[in-house]
Amino acid sequence: MGGGRWRRVVSQVGRSVTVWAASTVTMLVLAGLLPDFSIQSPDGDSATRIAVTAALGAGAFGLLSALVWPLLVRMLLLVPALVLGLLVFFLNGALLLLALRLNPASRGGAAPETAVVVAAVMSAVASATGGALAVRDDDAYRRRLYRLADRRRRRHPPSPLVPGTVFLQLDGVGHDVLLAAAERGVMPTVARLLADGTHRLTPWRTDWSSQTGASQLGILHGSNDDIPAFRWYEKDTREVMVCNRPTSAAELQRRAVERTGDGGLLTRDGASRGNLFGGGADEQALVLSIAARRRGRSTRSRAGYFAYFSDPANAVRTALSFFAEIAREIAQSTRARARKQRPRVGRGGLYPVVRAFATVVERDVVVAAVMGDMLGGRTAVYADLVAYDEVAHHSGPHSADAEQVLARLDRSLALIEKVAEHAPRPYRIVLLSDHGQSPGETFRARYGLGLADLVRAGCGLPVPRRARRTRSGTEARAAVRAALRRPVEEGVEEHRHGGRRSEPIVLASGNLGLVSFPDVPHRMTKEEIDARHPALLTTLAHHPGIGFLLVRSERHGGVVLGAHGAEIPLDRLDEDPGPLAAFGPGAADAVRRTHSFPHTADIMVNSFHDPDEGEVLAFEEQIGSHGGLGGAQGRPFLLSPLDLSAPVEDGRELVGAERVHQVLRRWLRESDGPQVPLTVGREEQERRVA
Repeated sequence: MGGGRWRRVVSQVGRSVTVWAASTVTMLVLAGLLPDFSIQSPDGDSATRIAVTAALGAGAFGLLSALVWPLLVRMLLLVPALVLGLLVFFLNGALLLLALRLNPASRGGAAPETAVVVAAVMSAVASATGGALAVRDDDAYRRRLYRLADRRRRRHPPSPLVPGTVFLQLDGVGHDVLLAAAERGVMPTVARLLADGTHRLTPWRTDWSSQTGASQLGILHGSNDDIPAFRWYEKDTREVMVCNRPTSAAELQRRAVERTGDGGLLTRDGASRGNLFGGGADEQALVLSIAARRRGRSTRSRAGYFAYFSDPANAVRTALSFFAEIAREIAQSTRARARKQRPRVGRGGLYPVVRAFATVVERDVVVAAVMGDMLGGRTAVYADLVAYDEVAHHSGPHSADAEQVLARLDRSLALIEKVAEHAPRPYRIVLLSDHGQSPGETFRARYGLGLADLVRAGCGLPVPRRARRTRSGTEARAAVRAALRRPVEEGVEEHRHGGRRSEPIVLASGNLGLVSFPDVPHRMTKEEIDARHPALLTTLAHHPGIGFLLVRSERHGGVVLGAHGAEIPLDRLDEDPGPLAAFGPGAADAVRRTHSFPHTADIMVNSFHDPDEGEVLAFEEQIGSHGGLGGAQGRPFLLSPLDLSAPVEDGRELVGAERVHQVLRRWLRESDGPQVPLTVGREEQERRVA
């Protein structure tokens, strides 16, 4: 054994002894503080005997944690992931009780509830001590993280000369929000990348449907054709498609693969982490499009939880942070109510749990999976962090709450950068977002009724006295439901039948609304709608909260309607944008593209937009929204290393998620990375989508 290896062994033994000593001291302190926790006999023991008992107990607990805990987590892999996170404390407490029972000194004991507290504190101290010691030794730090991917590294040793690429998606972070956070010091890692001149920041423009489903499907699979919104009604199947419902995500991915003829951006040695879609990756964890299946590949998707929670220190740390985040949200929402902040939406019910899951559990698990991929030498990784998007929906995109989340995301980026230094190959880290968010109060808060109520009034139908609120559909809420193995239905049964079939189905996607008449098998024309409901289009177009409407026309093919009788054919929008003028350049092209989709609704409704304030009016219960046209929601970013080619030529604009896919694919080819095939056999396509 060489001298260097001996030094590493001695260093590892020294760290283990130090962690053991810290755990022993912790046990002694807790035994003195907690009345229901004892490590001595009822008659009393000498100080030496108590110290020996504590040392043996701490050693037994550490050994059980190292040997038994991974087996427990693997056995519980079929338990809903969120439930597993909540069981962490109780499992850890059970291990401590077992350690005390196995202790040769046979002294003391603990009440079950006290054992839970003691085990949590000991695990936290051991994690902090081991982490602090390991970070001081680069080799030890690398080895500690490398265990996440050691098995795969041995199976597939990568070439250290070929760089890998990590695409890290900061969900919902707009270009201007990122730039402002860097300038204010909220995101120092991003600020350093920009100040050092190693990266370039490029804004890009989304499609009309400015939401994760459309953007990420286009980015990962090269096509987001026929995705008119976050949720829409398909007349041919009489189904409501919802981008964050696992069954819908799987179907949308299948359609994209069928259209493009290739598996996706990550087809060759790729990993997809925390996304709606798989991108053709061999390794997928926490991917919604495969969460609908109960066995096989869905279990592999949830293996990301096992890789993280198999370390009891990770489990305890995340569980503690989870409950701390719930408390933080309750305090922040209470403060907002006390100060009567406006705009404001309800943040009760399960929202504190959803927020904690997005900002703690999913973040920790996804970041750990990315680190494992890098240390395992994987060629390409695409991961989505949804924390900011979830908080900004309810607190506002420029709120202090959302700013705190940005700071934590920046620390995650710094950790990933640190891991890249120890990976077996160089890595290029690309930051990007799928959309931004536009501020503004809700449509209901401003006018006292929702879009569905306005549509019913325009149709001459009764409006409920107490109108039902529109549920906010976010990626984090879907991830929680998938983790709990509860289907994400979004009231599908009601939308599927629409009460009486002659009544309209009204769906909301941020500040984009869709109105469909389920009893008419085709997309209705303006003339047909006017004949059936003469006041409907006029009621909608003239409402001050509505920016414009898109409908099909027998005479013009498609028209945009606005206030004061504005009716602009789509082929004349370039010369006369009419109500689209307030939505900026590119709005006409986005509307024309959506008009060509087979499943575009009978009436597409975009809310009012104030270009001076950047505000829109969400048809959902959100004060930071995205989904339609207007403001920062349509202006995400791409932060890329300078050694990659420029995303677009100088003076040109990067438009649409499909174009972003082409840029990312070009970068992978420049790095001699995974080659996206132009043609893939049908059997291979079905295997990757299944």
